[in-house]
Amino acid sequence: MKNPLLKRLPKELKADLGKYLVIFLFMILTIGLVSGFLVAGSSMSAAYDESFKKYNIEDGNFTLSSKASQAQLGRLEKEGVRIEESFFVEEDADADSDGKTDGTMRIYKNRTGMNLICVMKGELPEAEDEIAIDRMYADNNNLSVGDSMKIADKDMKITGLVALSDYSCLFSDNSDMMFDAVKFGVAIMTDPGFDSLGTTHLSYRYSWQYDKAPKNETEEKNMSENFMKVLARNVSLTDYIPQYSNQAIHFAGDDIGGDQTMMEVLLYILIVIMAFVFAVTTNNTITKEASVIGTLRASGYTRGELLKHYIALPILVTLAAAVIGNILGYTYLKDICADVYYGSYSLPTYVTRWNGKAFVLTTVVPIVLMLVINIVLIYRKLTLSPLKFLRRDLGRSKKKKAVRLPAFSFMNRFRIRIILQNKSGYITLFIGILFANILLLFGMMMTPLLSNYQKKIVDNMIAKYQYMLNVPEDEEDEEEKSESDENKLTLVGILQKILTPSLETKTEGAEKFCVYSLKNMPKNRDGESITVYGIQDDSQYVDLDFKDEGIYLSDGFAEKYNIHIGDELILKEPYADDTYTFKVAGTYDYPAALAVFMPIQEYRETFDKSEDYFNGYFSDEEIKDIDERYIAATITEDDLTKVSRQLTVSMGSMFYMINVFSIALFAILIYLLTRLIIEKNTASISMVKILGYENKEIISLYLTSTTWVVIFSIALSLAAATWIMMLIYKVIMMDFSGWLTLYLDPVIYPEMAAMGLAVYGVVAALQYRKIKKIPMDQALKNVE
Repeated sequence: MKNPLLKRLPKELKADLGKYLVIFLFMILTIGLVSGFLVAGSSMSAAYDESFKKYNIEDGNFTLSSKASQAQLGRLEKEGVRIEESFFVEEDADADSDGKTDGTMRIYKNRTGMNLICVMKGELPEAEDEIAIDRMYADNNNLSVGDSMKIADKDMKITGLVALSDYSCLFSDNSDMMFDAVKFGVAIMTDPGFDSLGTTHLSYRYSWQYDKAPKNETEEKNMSENFMKVLARNVSLTDYIPQYSNQAIHFAGDDIGGDQTMMEVLLYILIVIMAFVFAVTTNNTITKEASVIGTLRASGYTRGELLKHYIALPILVTLAAAVIGNILGYTYLKDICADVYYGSYSLPTYVTRWNGKAFVLTTVVPIVLMLVINIVLIYRKLTLSPLKFLRRDLGRSKKKKAVRLPAFSFMNRFRIRIILQNKSGYITLFIGILFANILLLFGMMMTPLLSNYQKKIVDNMIAKYQYMLNVPEDEEDEEEKSESDENKLTLVGILQKILTPSLETKTEGAEKFCVYSLKNMPKNRDGESITVYGIQDDSQYVDLDFKDEGIYLSDGFAEKYNIHIGDELILKEPYADDTYTFKVAGTYDYPAALAVFMPIQEYRETFDKSEDYFNGYFSDEEIKDIDERYIAATITEDDLTKVSRQLTVSMGSMFYMINVFSIALFAILIYLLTRLIIEKNTASISMVKILGYENKEIISLYLTSTTWVVIFSIALSLAAATWIMMLIYKVIMMDFSGWLTLYLDPVIYPEMAAMGLAVYGVVAALQYRKIKKIPMDQALKNVE
């Protein structure tokens, strides 16, 4: 004979259809989004991993001050590597051909050996005036196949949109905190087209691959360090980037993996919250049906049979939501999630793949979590004796005394009693509001944080222009020269001075400085690039008084690594083992980079430079009287604000999605739990109506108590969310190069509180209607 309890399931579902429908839709959305992210992420991650072999990605690259000779390359290749030219020219780009520079384009010749190209749309160029540009750059600048743009004042026709395998993330410099896919792009031209751009902005970069691939990361790092030492002995090295530390190659892959972990954690937290809601709901149902359960227990039904019955609906709802959510995840939502990645990274094309792990994580794990939490919370109540159920006495304490309350008014004491009687539901409500506000705070804080960061950078710019110069190398030490070569070298030196354009400028207000790049040495992680400035005394651009012995750090550098005045700072050469120890004398407000400031004379002594050495200019006016060949880089406002600009472009829609999701979670939890509290007190509300209380008075009793809890939960959760966010933010930022100081706009908090109260107001209006519909005879149905 069929279990008669099964016939009750449709009736219970119908009775609480609104509640189960809300939970069902929310879980579909949550599981669908997580499934879509995991499927899209794993498919893209697989395509990314395969790209290393498919597109023959380099094991690293290095840049020289001049083209290497065949003899030098031959000596290097004896170290067990294959080397290929990867020269590039970096030119100003005018994306909309309006005569104004919109950024820079790094142009390569077509690749046939290493770092091959994925053509996303169109085809590779064939004529001298044709170009294929990065798809991400094209999207951000509204360019398509067939359009034209200006490169170095030359009109170029776009024949294709491509993804360069060694630029899955558009970092113009490996030490940058953030990539820039808005004002920086990479492109491919034919050999004649490339040569037509000249050599003024030509960089002599070479890519290498090992003849014998390293077995693991440790061996790869050792091989890289050994090869760097060989390079330093044989060529003039200006940049060296092994593959494992190349952000342009690895940043996107690392981010995809991190996103998947984050989405899994988000899913489990939400499932646990929903499981608690289900458990509270079921416990409420058990309380309402206490006499029925007592009769069933007295008739021979076991606790196990009743437990199966009461956990059936939560499990069925979760299972149905998981199935439908996965279907949506593999179809519609997967494409949305893929577009999020394509909106940030220059990834190759991918094919959707079955993800067994994602299915387990979004179907099996939620059901198991729901099952375990409900069994733990429900079974304990079912252990009561049948007699207790028949008497509707579900308390466990024999001499349970009411909490003595202060001498408040009757109405306020009544409201406090309601809170105490429903404390489990209110605790769940607080946890849900806290989690929702953490998500909402993250989504709402980022836009003002980025705006504040950009404003601080602009307000604290050292100068409108920072020019980094290509300074000719000093002659060798006189002691190392042979007497026979001395006259020759002297003659060469005289000729060099005659033929080399001057590095002096007549630009008004230009100020010389020195700059160098070192690496810090933090514990348990790789160091990052630190810019070292040598500043003139009484500088008109850097307001520092170097009276105290020691150096000054940018405030972000000190904050990130918790460095204080008086500490010792050890920095090392990026391509050698030499280290430098400095005493910290103070900090300087310079948010644009992790930087060190010292007197220019101390700089020259530290790095063994001549008394008049300099390699840069600060200027508020553009310098036009120095040969472009001797200007290595120009740093302007656009370069300094790329972090905020790119994050706004890449993550703006994501921040909006987080805000909407947080508010939806907030509304669902308040709706479900306030409804539960009203249902649990249906008999009491009915009795109060019999005693003559009007609906407005009843609402002031039951909804006001919930209002107190909601207001208290919002206020407390905002403080707790801020504290939690400060901890989370520092952990997140430690994985990035550079530092964005945490900024929480005070306006956020009243906005968050207003949104929470507005959502509660809507929910309260719905519950008001429910209270009005409770009949007076409800109180008489369970009279003992």
